[in-house]
Amino acid sequence: MAKVTKDTYLYWYELMLKMRRFEERAGMLYGQQKIRGFCHLYIGQEAIAAGTMSALRPDDRMITAYRDHALAIAKGITCNQAMAELFGKSTGCTGGKGGSMHFFSKKHSFFGGHGIVGAQIPLGAGIAFADQYLAKDNVTICYFGDGAARQGALHETFNMAMMWKLPVIFVVENNGYAMGTSVGRSSNVTKISTLGEAYAMPSESVDAMQCLPVHEAIERAAERARKGEGPTFLEMCTYRYKGHSMSDPAKYRTKEEVEAYKKLDPLETTLDTILKKKYATQADIDAITARVEKEIDDCVQFAEESPYPEDTELYNHIYTQADYPYLME
Repeated sequence: MAKVTKDTYLYWYELMLKMRRFEERAGMLYGQQKIRGFCHLYIGQEAIAAGTMSALRPDDRMITAYRDHALAIAKGITCNQAMAELFGKSTGCTGGKGGSMHFFSKKHSFFGGHGIVGAQIPLGAGIAFADQYLAKDNVTICYFGDGAARQGALHETFNMAMMWKLPVIFVVENNGYAMGTSVGRSSNVTKISTLGEAYAMPSESVDAMQCLPVHEAIERAAERARKGEGPTFLEMCTYRYKGHSMSDPAKYRTKEEVEAYKKLDPLETTLDTILKKKYATQADIDAITARVEKEIDDCVQFAEESPYPEDTELYNHIYTQADYPYLME
Protein backbone atom coordinates (compact mmCIF):
# COMPACT_ATOMS: atom_id res chain seq x y z
CA MET A 1 0.00 0.00 0.00
CA ALA A 2 1.08 3.56 -0.70
CA LYS A 3 2.34 5.41 2.37
CA VAL A 4 0.09 8.06 3.89
CA THR A 5 2.25 11.14 4.41
CA LYS A 6 2.03 14.70 5.66
CA ASP A 7 1.08 15.76 2.13
CA THR A 8 -1.80 13.27 2.16
CA TYR A 9 -3.26 14.78 5.31
CA LEU A 10 -2.92 18.30 3.94
CA TYR A 11 -4.57 17.18 0.69
CA TRP A 12 -7.43 15.61 2.65
CA TYR A 13 -7.97 18.71 4.75
CA GLU A 14 -7.96 21.19 1.88
CA LEU A 15 -10.22 19.04 -0.29
CA MET A 16 -12.70 18.47 2.55
CA LEU A 17 -12.70 22.16 3.42
CA LYS A 18 -13.41 23.03 -0.22
CA MET A 19 -16.32 20.57 -0.34
CA ARG A 20 -17.70 21.83 2.97
CA ARG A 21 -17.52 25.51 2.02
CA PHE A 22 -19.02 24.82 -1.41
CA GLU A 23 -21.98 22.98 0.10
CA GLU A 24 -22.50 25.62 2.78
CA ARG A 25 -22.60 28.32 0.14
CA ALA A 26 -24.93 26.23 -2.04
CA GLY A 27 -27.31 25.91 0.89
CA MET A 28 -27.27 29.67 1.46
CA LEU A 29 -27.84 30.42 -2.23
CA TYR A 30 -30.70 27.93 -2.32
CA GLY A 31 -32.33 29.89 0.48
CA GLN A 32 -31.96 33.01 -1.67
CA GLN A 33 -33.66 31.13 -4.55
CA LYS A 34 -30.63 31.51 -6.79
CA ILE A 35 -30.47 27.71 -6.91
CA ARG A 36 -33.76 25.99 -7.70
CA GLY A 37 -35.12 22.47 -7.75
CA PHE A 38 -33.68 19.73 -5.56
CA CYS A 39 -30.45 20.21 -3.65
CA HIS A 40 -28.84 17.46 -1.54
CA LEU A 41 -25.82 18.50 0.52
CA TYR A 42 -22.83 16.31 1.45
CA ILE A 43 -21.94 18.09 4.70
CA GLY A 44 -20.54 15.54 7.17
CA GLN A 45 -19.64 12.90 4.60
CA GLU A 46 -16.53 14.56 3.16
CA ALA A 47 -14.06 11.96 4.46
CA ILE A 48 -15.49 9.42 2.02
CA ALA A 49 -14.72 11.55 -1.04
CA ALA A 50 -11.28 12.64 0.21
CA GLY A 51 -10.17 9.16 1.31
CA THR A 52 -11.36 7.70 -1.99
CA MET A 53 -9.50 10.14 -4.19
CA SER A 54 -6.14 9.59 -2.48
CA ALA A 55 -6.50 5.83 -3.04
CA LEU A 56 -7.54 5.81 -6.72
CA ARG A 57 -6.01 6.98 -9.98
CA PRO A 58 -7.33 10.11 -11.73
CA ASP A 59 -8.56 8.03 -14.68
CA ASP A 60 -10.56 5.59 -12.54
CA ARG A 61 -14.32 5.84 -13.04
CA MET A 62 -16.88 7.22 -10.58
CA ILE A 63 -20.67 7.09 -10.55
CA THR A 64 -23.03 8.13 -7.78
CA ALA A 65 -26.55 9.20 -6.87
CA TYR A 66 -28.02 12.69 -6.59
CA ARG A 67 -25.90 13.83 -3.59
CA ASP A 68 -23.13 14.45 -6.07
CA HIS A 69 -21.67 17.98 -5.79
CA ALA A 70 -18.79 17.14 -3.44
CA LEU A 71 -17.84 13.89 -5.18
CA ALA A 72 -17.78 15.70 -8.53
CA ILE A 73 -15.49 18.40 -7.13
CA ALA A 74 -13.24 15.74 -5.59
CA LYS A 75 -13.04 14.03 -8.99
CA GLY A 76 -11.84 17.21 -10.69
CA ILE A 77 -14.89 19.19 -11.80
CA THR A 78 -14.07 22.80 -10.89
CA CYS A 79 -16.05 24.80 -8.37
CA ASN A 80 -16.83 27.22 -11.21
CA GLN A 81 -18.38 24.45 -13.31
CA ALA A 82 -20.21 23.00 -10.31
CA MET A 83 -21.73 26.25 -9.08
CA ALA A 84 -22.67 27.34 -12.59
CA GLU A 85 -24.51 24.04 -13.02
CA LEU A 86 -26.45 24.66 -9.82
CA PHE A 87 -27.41 28.06 -11.21
CA GLY A 88 -28.54 26.42 -14.48
CA LYS A 89 -25.96 28.36 -16.48
CA SER A 90 -24.40 27.35 -19.80
CA THR A 91 -20.91 27.22 -18.24
CA GLY A 92 -21.95 24.44 -15.89
CA CYS A 93 -20.51 20.92 -16.10
CA THR A 94 -23.57 19.75 -18.06
CA GLY A 95 -24.31 23.07 -19.72
CA GLY A 96 -26.97 24.03 -17.21
CA LYS A 97 -29.20 21.14 -18.27
CA GLY A 98 -28.56 18.73 -15.42
CA GLY A 99 -28.74 20.82 -12.29
CA SER A 100 -27.90 19.58 -8.82
CA MET A 101 -28.64 15.90 -9.35
CA HIS A 102 -27.00 15.32 -12.73
CA PHE A 103 -23.36 16.39 -12.73
CA PHE A 104 -21.23 14.70 -15.41
CA SER A 105 -17.74 14.94 -16.88
CA LYS A 106 -16.25 12.65 -19.48
CA LYS A 107 -12.89 14.39 -18.99
CA HIS A 108 -12.78 13.44 -15.32
CA SER A 109 -14.47 10.02 -15.68
CA PHE A 110 -17.38 11.20 -13.55
CA PHE A 111 -20.51 9.49 -14.86
CA GLY A 112 -23.20 11.14 -12.74
CA GLY A 113 -25.27 12.18 -10.66
CA HIS A 114 -28.42 9.99 -10.99
CA GLY A 115 -31.85 10.94 -9.71
CA ILE A 116 -33.46 7.49 -9.75
CA VAL A 117 -32.75 5.69 -6.47
CA GLY A 118 -30.32 2.83 -7.09
CA ALA A 119 -30.25 3.26 -10.88
CA GLN A 120 -26.50 3.86 -10.85
CA ILE A 121 -25.73 0.45 -9.31
CA PRO A 122 -26.16 -1.60 -12.52
CA LEU A 123 -24.71 1.30 -14.53
CA GLY A 124 -21.56 1.17 -12.41
CA ALA A 125 -21.18 -2.53 -13.15
CA GLY A 126 -21.70 -1.78 -16.83
CA ILE A 127 -18.90 0.80 -16.88
CA ALA A 128 -16.61 -1.73 -15.18
CA PHE A 129 -17.61 -4.38 -17.71
CA ALA A 130 -16.70 -2.03 -20.57
CA ASP A 131 -13.22 -1.52 -19.12
CA GLN A 132 -12.80 -5.24 -18.60
CA TYR A 133 -13.97 -5.95 -22.17
CA LEU A 134 -11.55 -3.36 -23.56
CA ALA A 135 -8.69 -4.77 -21.47
CA LYS A 136 -8.23 -1.53 -19.50
CA ASP A 137 -6.99 -1.66 -15.92
CA ASN A 138 -9.32 1.05 -14.63
CA VAL A 139 -11.48 0.58 -11.57
CA THR A 140 -15.05 1.86 -11.26
CA ILE A 141 -16.31 3.09 -7.90
CA CYS A 142 -20.08 3.05 -7.56
CA TYR A 143 -21.69 4.97 -4.69
CA PHE A 144 -25.24 4.66 -3.42
CA GLY A 145 -27.14 5.40 -0.22
CA ASP A 146 -28.47 3.07 2.45
CA GLY A 147 -31.98 3.49 1.03
CA ALA A 148 -30.84 2.33 -2.41
CA ALA A 149 -29.49 -0.86 -0.81
CA ARG A 150 -33.14 -2.00 -0.68
CA GLN A 151 -33.42 -2.00 -4.48
CA GLY A 152 -33.64 -5.36 -6.24
CA ALA A 153 -31.21 -4.15 -8.88
CA LEU A 154 -28.45 -4.27 -6.25
CA HIS A 155 -28.81 -8.05 -5.89
CA GLU A 156 -28.92 -8.70 -9.60
CA THR A 157 -25.86 -6.52 -10.08
CA PHE A 158 -23.92 -8.10 -7.22
CA ASN A 159 -24.54 -11.56 -8.65
CA MET A 160 -23.43 -10.57 -12.15
CA ALA A 161 -20.40 -8.63 -10.93
CA MET A 162 -19.14 -11.61 -8.97
CA MET A 163 -19.85 -14.05 -11.78
CA TRP A 164 -17.79 -11.96 -14.20
CA LYS A 165 -15.25 -10.66 -11.64
CA LEU A 166 -15.88 -7.06 -12.70
CA PRO A 167 -13.38 -4.37 -11.56
CA VAL A 168 -15.92 -2.42 -9.51
CA ILE A 169 -16.03 -1.16 -5.92
CA PHE A 170 -19.57 -0.86 -4.57
CA VAL A 171 -19.83 1.71 -1.79
CA VAL A 172 -22.94 2.24 0.29
CA GLU A 173 -22.74 5.62 2.03
CA ASN A 174 -24.68 4.64 5.14
CA ASN A 175 -25.58 7.93 6.81
CA GLY A 176 -28.26 6.23 8.87
CA TYR A 177 -31.33 7.55 7.09
CA ALA A 178 -33.07 6.96 3.78
CA MET A 179 -34.70 10.38 3.54
CA GLY A 180 -36.32 10.39 7.00
CA THR A 181 -36.47 6.65 7.59
CA SER A 182 -33.72 5.12 9.71
CA VAL A 183 -32.00 1.93 8.58
CA GLY A 184 -33.45 0.08 11.56
CA ARG A 185 -37.00 0.93 10.45
CA SER A 186 -36.51 -0.12 6.83
CA SER A 187 -34.45 -3.29 7.01
CA ASN A 188 -33.88 -6.33 9.19
CA VAL A 189 -30.22 -6.07 8.13
CA THR A 190 -28.71 -3.02 9.81
CA LYS A 191 -25.08 -3.92 9.08
CA ILE A 192 -25.44 -3.38 5.35
CA SER A 193 -22.03 -4.81 4.43
CA THR A 194 -23.33 -8.29 5.23
CA LEU A 195 -25.49 -8.17 2.08
CA GLY A 196 -22.38 -8.86 0.00
CA GLU A 197 -21.77 -12.15 1.81
CA ALA A 198 -24.68 -13.76 -0.04
CA TYR A 199 -22.58 -13.48 -3.21
CA ALA A 200 -19.22 -14.35 -1.62
CA MET A 201 -18.20 -10.77 -2.34
CA PRO A 202 -15.43 -9.40 -0.09
CA SER A 203 -17.28 -6.94 2.15
CA GLU A 204 -16.54 -4.78 5.17
CA SER A 205 -17.86 -1.88 7.21
CA VAL A 206 -15.62 1.18 7.43
CA ASP A 207 -15.45 4.12 9.84
CA ALA A 208 -16.07 6.80 7.24
CA MET A 209 -15.87 9.76 9.61
CA GLN A 210 -12.11 9.58 9.09
CA CYS A 211 -10.14 9.69 5.83
CA LEU A 212 -7.52 7.08 6.72
CA PRO A 213 -9.84 4.04 7.12
CA VAL A 214 -11.61 5.04 3.89
CA HIS A 215 -8.31 5.38 2.01
CA GLU A 216 -7.05 2.00 3.23
CA ALA A 217 -10.30 0.17 2.40
CA ILE A 218 -10.53 1.69 -1.10
CA GLU A 219 -6.86 0.96 -1.76
CA ARG A 220 -7.33 -2.73 -0.86
CA ALA A 221 -10.44 -2.99 -3.02
CA ALA A 222 -8.79 -1.27 -5.99
CA GLU A 223 -5.79 -3.60 -5.79
CA ARG A 224 -8.09 -6.63 -5.88
CA ALA A 225 -10.00 -5.24 -8.84
CA ARG A 226 -6.87 -4.47 -10.87
CA LYS A 227 -5.57 -7.99 -10.24
CA GLY A 228 -8.72 -9.42 -11.78
CA GLU A 229 -10.13 -10.67 -8.48
CA GLY A 230 -13.44 -8.88 -8.90
CA PRO A 231 -15.63 -6.52 -6.89
CA THR A 232 -15.66 -5.41 -3.26
CA PHE A 233 -18.58 -4.09 -1.23
CA LEU A 234 -17.78 -1.38 1.32
CA GLU A 235 -20.23 0.06 3.82
CA MET A 236 -19.02 3.57 4.63
CA CYS A 237 -20.54 4.41 8.02
CA THR A 238 -21.01 8.17 7.97
CA TYR A 239 -23.46 10.91 8.92
CA ARG A 240 -25.03 13.91 7.23
CA TYR A 241 -25.42 17.01 9.35
CA LYS A 242 -28.16 18.50 7.17
CA GLY A 243 -31.50 17.08 6.09
CA HIS A 244 -31.95 14.68 3.20
CA SER A 245 -32.42 17.70 0.93
CA MET A 246 -32.91 21.42 1.42
CA SER A 247 -36.66 20.85 1.90
CA ASP A 248 -36.09 18.46 4.83
CA PRO A 249 -36.13 19.98 8.35
CA ALA A 250 -34.76 16.66 9.73
CA LYS A 251 -37.15 16.57 12.69
CA TYR A 252 -36.80 12.79 12.86
CA ARG A 253 -33.40 13.21 14.57
CA THR A 254 -32.64 14.54 18.01
CA LYS A 255 -30.30 17.48 18.56
CA GLU A 256 -28.27 15.26 20.85
CA GLU A 257 -27.69 12.74 18.06
CA VAL A 258 -26.51 15.42 15.63
CA GLU A 259 -24.24 17.03 18.23
CA ALA A 260 -22.68 13.66 19.09
CA TYR A 261 -21.72 13.13 15.44
CA LYS A 262 -20.41 16.67 15.13
CA LYS A 263 -17.78 15.73 17.70
CA LEU A 264 -16.54 13.28 15.04
CA ASP A 265 -16.46 15.92 12.29
CA PRO A 266 -13.85 14.71 9.75
CA LEU A 267 -12.56 18.24 9.12
CA GLU A 268 -11.93 18.86 12.81
CA THR A 269 -10.33 15.48 13.50
CA THR A 270 -8.09 15.77 10.43
CA LEU A 271 -7.05 19.28 11.41
CA ASP A 272 -6.33 18.07 14.94
CA THR A 273 -4.02 15.34 13.56
CA ILE A 274 -2.24 17.85 11.30
CA LEU A 275 -1.55 20.23 14.17
CA LYS A 276 -0.59 17.53 16.70
CA LYS A 277 1.86 15.93 14.27
CA LYS A 278 3.13 19.39 13.28
CA TYR A 279 2.39 18.76 9.61
CA ALA A 280 1.48 22.45 9.32
CA THR A 281 1.45 25.61 11.36
CA GLN A 282 -1.62 27.69 12.12
CA ALA A 283 -0.36 30.14 9.51
CA ASP A 284 -0.34 27.33 6.93
CA ILE A 285 -3.92 26.41 7.86
CA ASP A 286 -4.98 30.05 7.62
CA ALA A 287 -3.47 30.18 4.11
CA ILE A 288 -5.41 27.06 3.08
CA THR A 289 -8.61 28.56 4.47
CA ALA A 290 -8.07 31.84 2.62
CA ARG A 291 -7.34 30.00 -0.64
CA VAL A 292 -10.49 27.88 -0.36
CA GLU A 293 -12.72 30.81 0.60
CA LYS A 294 -11.47 32.81 -2.36
CA GLU A 295 -12.19 29.88 -4.69
CA ILE A 296 -15.74 29.64 -3.37
CA ASP A 297 -16.29 33.41 -3.65
CA ASP A 298 -14.94 33.32 -7.19
CA CYS A 299 -17.16 30.42 -8.24
CA VAL A 300 -20.27 32.20 -7.05
CA GLN A 301 -19.30 35.31 -9.02
CA PHE A 302 -18.57 33.11 -12.06
CA ALA A 303 -22.01 31.51 -11.80
CA GLU A 304 -23.76 34.84 -11.31
CA GLU A 305 -22.08 36.35 -14.38
CA SER A 306 -22.44 33.34 -16.69
CA PRO A 307 -25.22 33.30 -19.29
CA TYR A 308 -28.18 30.94 -19.34
CA PRO A 309 -28.26 28.36 -22.16
CA GLU A 310 -29.76 29.45 -25.48
CA ASP A 311 -33.24 28.11 -26.23
CA THR A 312 -31.78 26.09 -29.11
CA GLU A 313 -29.89 23.97 -26.56
CA LEU A 314 -33.17 22.12 -26.02
CA TYR A 315 -32.45 20.25 -29.26
CA ASN A 316 -28.79 19.42 -28.60
CA HIS A 317 -27.31 16.33 -26.93
CA ILE A 318 -30.44 14.25 -27.42
CA TYR A 319 -28.82 11.69 -29.71
CA THR A 320 -25.19 10.84 -30.25
CA GLN A 321 -23.09 8.34 -32.15
CA ALA A 322 -20.25 6.67 -30.29
CA ASP A 323 -18.31 3.43 -30.54
CA TYR A 324 -19.01 2.73 -26.87
CA PRO A 325 -21.92 4.43 -25.08
CA TYR A 326 -19.99 5.00 -21.84
CA LEU A 327 -17.59 7.28 -23.74
CA MET A 328 -20.34 9.72 -24.72
CA GLU A 329 -19.84 13.40 -24.07
